[in-house]
Amino acid sequence: MKRSATHRRGFTLIELIAVIVVLAILAGVALPKYFDYAARAKESATKGVLGGVRAGVANFYANSALTSTAAYPTYAQLNTLGTVMQEPLPENPYNDLATVKDEDGNWVAGAAPADSTTGWAYDETNGKFWANSDTTGENDW
Repeated sequence: MKRSATHRRGFTLIELIAVIVVLAILAGVALPKYFDYAARAKESATKGVLGGVRAGVANFYANSALTSTAAYPTYAQLNTLGTVMQEPLPENPYNDLATVKDEDGNWVAGAAPADSTTGWAYDETNGKFWANSDTTGENDW
């Protein structure tokens, strides 16, 4: 049996527009949540790295207090594998740089990046290690 001209296959323009509108609404709701997840992941990764490095610095300090005079690791010791950390310093998740800047603003490991507000920062006089970038709030952890 043949179909009549009123029973065509396919979608009408109105149906296609309705689908596009629904997809746009879903995307409008989902994209902000995705960016929030990405931001929280970077924050968690940064805090994890900070915790690991700070624990290594505290461990070095405690060991030096037991064996000689208590002292925080120097920049060279911080970057020497097996002295403070068993692995190289990880990259800052916000800028993918593993360079370390001292309290005077000098870059310690490797070449200085183009933007001097990125990488990690370390003060060997008090053992303070922190993320150093221009991301709001990151330097407060």
